[in-house]
Amino acid sequence: MFRIGPYNIDSRVILAPMAGVTDRPFRQLCREMGAGLVVSEMVTADKRLWHTRKSSFRLDHQGEAEPRSIQIAGGDPEMLADAARVNVENGAQIIDINMGCPAKKVCNKAAGSALLRDEGLVEAILQAVVGAVEVPVTLKIRTGWCPETRNGVRIARMAEASGIAALAVHGRTRADRYQGEAEYDTIARIRQSIDIPLFANGDIDSPEKAARVLDYTGADAVMIGRAAQGRPWLLGQIDHFLKTGEQLPDPDRVEQHGILRRHLEALHQFYGEYLGVRIARKHLGWYLQSCGNDRDFRQSFNQLETASDQLAAVDRFFAQRRDAA
Repeated sequence: MFRIGPYNIDSRVILAPMAGVTDRPFRQLCREMGAGLVVSEMVTADKRLWHTRKSSFRLDHQGEAEPRSIQIAGGDPEMLADAARVNVENGAQIIDINMGCPAKKVCNKAAGSALLRDEGLVEAILQAVVGAVEVPVTLKIRTGWCPETRNGVRIARMAEASGIAALAVHGRTRADRYQGEAEYDTIARIRQSIDIPLFANGDIDSPEKAARVLDYTGADAVMIGRAAQGRPWLLGQIDHFLKTGEQLPDPDRVEQHGILRRHLEALHQFYGEYLGVRIARKHLGWYLQSCGNDRDFRQSFNQLETASDQLAAVDRFFAQRRDAA
């Protein structure tokens, strides 16, 4: 459907990088569910922090399907270039640069979408990272720093000129954070300004919305973020609709039970029981939003301390729903 360097991507649906969400278990699940490409949680460019437990999990890509896309974040061209080289040595096949995150703790360090205020620094970073590695380098941005300074078109042209292989654009400025509605006019203007693959991101939560956004913007693919939390099957539904025009139904309760159980087991295995149990709690909360937001069950689940108790509770929850149907 489109290419990133030597890689043919056969689905127009990409899983967006999301800190605290798109860990290896979730990425692998979303690939199985229909995503053509998944992007890792952002890894800091400061290698001095790579010894932390959080970074050790984010740098673990064993067993992942190719191409493996790793996102790096930072504000120093040399550090980002070095981080890109080390990630490639560790198995990254695509390096993605984060210039889209609006979080204060990222922007306050002159990283993420804060970089969009300094176009000279943006250009220096792009050239440094592209020049540091042989693999394709992609970029994720917002439309600008604030509504009054939407410079997404200039950044996009700069990215293409610097050798960026593909560009993802979230249809909000940094100042917008996640408030209001995403706008796609800027993404459409960017499409008219560059020839590299373009991915539209922001508020795409259904197959119909994905098709409308692609038609309006001319983008090559959609990048799905928050809408995939608790609904990994949405990626496959969008892919199927874009290819056939047919709607796939949501998985039935038996299928949802199997998906959730497999996800929890993968979290327990990847993180170990203590941490895996705690991370599983937030994922269960997202699943419940799509399969019946049972507050009592969520509260009781959050009190459980072992992997076996969590799995047994999920089994009982779905068995009770089948009996009540």
